[in-house]
Amino acid sequence: AARAVARGLVARGHRRGDRIAILSANRAEYLAAYLGTMRAGMVAVPVSFKLPRDTVHYVLEDAEARLVFADAERRAACPPGLPVVELDRDGFAELLDPGPFDTVRPVEDEVAMFLYTSGSTGRPKGVPLSHAGQLWAVMHRARATSDLARHRFLVAAPLYHMNALGTAKTVLASHASMVLLPQFRAAPYIEAIARYRGTWLSGVPTMLALVARETDLLARSDLRSVERVGVGSAPLTQALIETVKRIFPGALVTNGYGTTETGPIAFGPGYPVEDIRARLVRDGDRGADEGELELWTPALMQGYHHLPAKTAGVMTEDGYYRTGDVMRRDEHGFYYFVGRADDMFVCGGENIYPGEVERMLERHPGIQQAAVVPVSDEVRGQKPVAFVVAAPGVAVTAGMVKDFALAHGPAYAHPRHVELLAELPLGGTGKVDRRLLIERAEALAGGAPAAEKGESR
Repeated sequence: AARAVARGLVARGHRRGDRIAILSANRAEYLAAYLGTMRAGMVAVPVSFKLPRDTVHYVLEDAEARLVFADAERRAACPPGLPVVELDRDGFAELLDPGPFDTVRPVEDEVAMFLYTSGSTGRPKGVPLSHAGQLWAVMHRARATSDLARHRFLVAAPLYHMNALGTAKTVLASHASMVLLPQFRAAPYIEAIARYRGTWLSGVPTMLALVARETDLLARSDLRSVERVGVGSAPLTQALIETVKRIFPGALVTNGYGTTETGPIAFGPGYPVEDIRARLVRDGDRGADEGELELWTPALMQGYHHLPAKTAGVMTEDGYYRTGDVMRRDEHGFYYFVGRADDMFVCGGENIYPGEVERMLERHPGIQQAAVVPVSDEVRGQKPVAFVVAAPGVAVTAGMVKDFALAHGPAYAHPRHVELLAELPLGGTGKVDRRLLIERAEALAGGAPAAEKGESR
């Protein structure tokens, strides 16, 4: 199928280096389109369908996409004038051109794909990743376990995300088998494990937390086939580890770390993997035991697409990537995640930048000022809470704020609770006192009745 995609793209006049986007839920045709694009020497661009339509348009324009593979549900999100191959209809079959194909051999550092980092208000950053780097990442994963071919993986996280995409490529490279679900929903996920006797699960912590809530279904499902549970994209708490072990008592639970920009493998678990160079930097000291993590990997990006200033802000003079993550290293060389160097937080595996959400909310004509902070959540890790000051003479409700956020930003970034304030508290320097707001947000999310809190559910 991948060969047929490659032949079909060439027959349509597409050339080496052209960017070919994919906007779809998980399906076999997604992987065929992705692999076929790269076989033809073109650049695959998986696009998040969780983004607002205008952000999808921005990504496609920024990537200079020449064509989009889209399923029926996302077809309407494609910009007018851009050629679309519909995966659900005859368009995909018409593009396919079965037959032999000589796979294009990439030159050094030739780009294989663009992935776009999470953006809360419509400006994600394009990350070009090379064939050589991705081959290194796939082969590292394949070498990590000697008997991968016998395993059956479940993939339910979206393929536009490096977590699922990397797993799918590892499965194919290792001659293992895979159950590919269109999207993650807890009950069908559990049912698929039992039905197909899945041995290896891979995803983000939120998925496992939602699985744990299906107590009745878990009690009547035979999940003894599961041998490995690999978790990434967000910190994994010890409480969730213990829960996962109770659900899958025969499984080894691991938590890996990486970033899109680094390819993404870096730690797994706790120690830098082979060929990785890692250091902690604190106040200029590059040998610190706690500080911001800087990484070099064989799969490291050369820079963000069309964003030289942002590239310069994250790449060091000697070629390391500044992750923005603060870590601690113990005497055994084991790394522990401490927190972000800035205010970014993770909700269900998605990065949320409070400043971007605040600017988005302040575009509402009735909102004069907004502050967004995270609170703990047992399912998603953290979730956003918004404090809003209404414009003079304007009546604003918590429901209005939530509806505006859902309409103008990705769903994962909308504030789960909203409180209206006469003014935002300020610290001694005149800046908004975020620590005080976080304390207030924890109380807001934890106990008072919704009417009293101004909560929007």
